[in-house]
Amino acid sequence: MTTGETLLVTGGAGYVGSHCVAELRARGHRVVVLDNLQQGHRAAVPTDVPFVAGDLADAALLRRVFAEHRIGAVLHFAANSLVGESMRDPFKYVGDNVTNALNLLRAAVDAGTRRFVLSSTANLFGTPERTPIDETVTIDPGSPYGESKFIVERMLHWADRVYGLRFACLRYFNAAGAHPDGTLGEDHDPETHLIPIVLDAALGKRSHVEIFGDDYATPDGTCVRDYVHVCDLADAHVKALDLLATRSGHFNLGNGQGYSVKQVIEAARRVTGRDIAVKVGPRRPGDPATLVAASARAMSELGWTPRFPDLDAIVRTAWEWKRRHPDGYGD
Repeated sequence: MTTGETLLVTGGAGYVGSHCVAELRARGHRVVVLDNLQQGHRAAVPTDVPFVAGDLADAALLRRVFAEHRIGAVLHFAANSLVGESMRDPFKYVGDNVTNALNLLRAAVDAGTRRFVLSSTANLFGTPERTPIDETVTIDPGSPYGESKFIVERMLHWADRVYGLRFACLRYFNAAGAHPDGTLGEDHDPETHLIPIVLDAALGKRSHVEIFGDDYATPDGTCVRDYVHVCDLADAHVKALDLLATRSGHFNLGNGQGYSVKQVIEAARRVTGRDIAVKVGPRRPGDPATLVAASARAMSELGWTPRFPDLDAIVRTAWEWKRRHPDGYGD
């Protein structure tokens, strides 16, 4: 990392972005955050971190940010990110996500910034031909959201070829957990992720947890998914910056194993010591039985190893956040 440079984190007030900001600062990096607070929270960004309230659609604002700060690298988290919504409103995703990323890339290239880390998605692989999903599995996005990320990955490919902008694309499924010190966590409205939904039921904020189908070809009949601790994802993004000193790369990030919906609920019961009511509903369209990412390349080339691979440990950090902040950030 070049001395004196600043790192721009877009979406740094969001769930994964705020944890990445914390990881960068813990390693002594200077950071500036840009976020429109559509999904993020101002309280998730430390008060001593420069914060720009704005949108990536504002090309003039981006030019000012790059001009006013010595931006050595970009870590890009800001995006519309709900798979279900993207199936109802594809233009919002393939339009806004791609256009905003293009604005950001243009500003970076024009300012001479030549390193870019993209928070991508394992939704690039849709219903994969095999699992665990490594980087050689055929890309066939499972939604307009996944399609938008794939288009951004291709834009990065050409920015590297034409302008020498090195990039790392990090693809993962389910970010989970919270910062171990209890200061940062997951706060979405509406909440669509399983672990916080289950913990809301443990807190009495929901009457029950609905399981969408229990007749899949899995050991207990419920869908199996890959849950990666949010701090482990932050660690991978920071490690990817070192790779960009020499080359670009694509990396799938996974926990090494998958957990079923029923296993997540049982883990929450163990961690919280509370009963959690469950109802079984019909399957959701488009839900594959098993989605697990392989991380061998990230482990060998980035030196990345998950520090929180155990499901109970992931749920425990999420529960500590929920207990301390039952209403999230409150903003």
